[in-house]
Amino acid sequence: CSFLLSACLSLCFYPHLQAELGLNEHHQNEAISYMRFARFKRGLCLKTVDSCFQDLKDSRLVEETFTVDEVIDMLDGLQSVVHSEVESELINTTYTNVLLLRQLFSQAEKWYLKLQTDVSDLENRELLEQVAEFEKSEFTSSNKKPTADPVKPKLAPLNEGGTELLNKTVARLQEENEKLKTRLKTIETQATAALDEKSKLEKSLRDLQMIQGDQKTNANQDITELENKVAALKSQFEKTLNDTTANQKFLEEDLVTTKHDLLKVQDQLSAAEKELEKKFQQTAAYRNMKEILTKKNEQIKDLRRRLSK
Repeated sequence: CSFLLSACLSLCFYPHLQAELGLNEHHQNEAISYMRFARFKRGLCLKTVDSCFQDLKDSRLVEETFTVDEVIDMLDGLQSVVHSEVESELINTTYTNVLLLRQLFSQAEKWYLKLQTDVSDLENRELLEQVAEFEKSEFTSSNKKPTADPVKPKLAPLNEGGTELLNKTVARLQEENEKLKTRLKTIETQATAALDEKSKLEKSLRDLQMIQGDQKTNANQDITELENKVAALKSQFEKTLNDTTANQKFLEEDLVTTKHDLLKVQDQLSAAEKELEKKFQQTAAYRNMKEILTKKNEQIKDLRRRLSK
């Protein structure tokens, strides 16, 4: 209870403070409600402890005298039971306080607040005495004040000075949040477009690599074919060159033979012409023609002499 009340003192952010705990009326009523719950749980715990002692009295203290061992055994059993009950109640109280803090923190987070606690104040004797006095004055039957019906609170915006600054801060943060959301959407769109472009480029690169691989394969095949063709042409050229050399040698020899034959034929033709001319000169026609030509020549000479005269 003291831990939660001290936490309330540290977490409060309302400007108008009143009453004994330094809280406004609403928060002070909430503190009283929790103190009532804590007093109820404390009363149950004390009743449980009392019942442990009463059970020991009713079940074991039935004789007038006991030995030391019997007394020790009874006290050990009582210690074990009381230890278990008190430990269970303390653990349950710790968990209850954590749940209460969770409610406060959850409401604060809805308003984008970050609350802090000062654990050192939980052992402040002055504050603890102040809480004790407040509980004594609040729950004493003669001084007990009527409280309004408890209603589950909901953190609502107030129109007081401190809250205006809070509202402005929340509005500014919301506006910045919207801007960040818009910027995030733009970045997500750009990132998506970049990823799409990257995917397209990767696909194009894979296609280009495949085409280059095919072209490389085709080029290797073409080079192999060209090499084979060049080798075949080289072999054919060498064969043709050898054949041409052989033919040229044969033709040169044939030409020499032909020249010899031509000279021989020319000699034979010249001899035949001489023989033919000799035979022609020996014929009567040749002699008659020669005589006629001689007479004509004489006649021409005679005519020239006459003309000259």
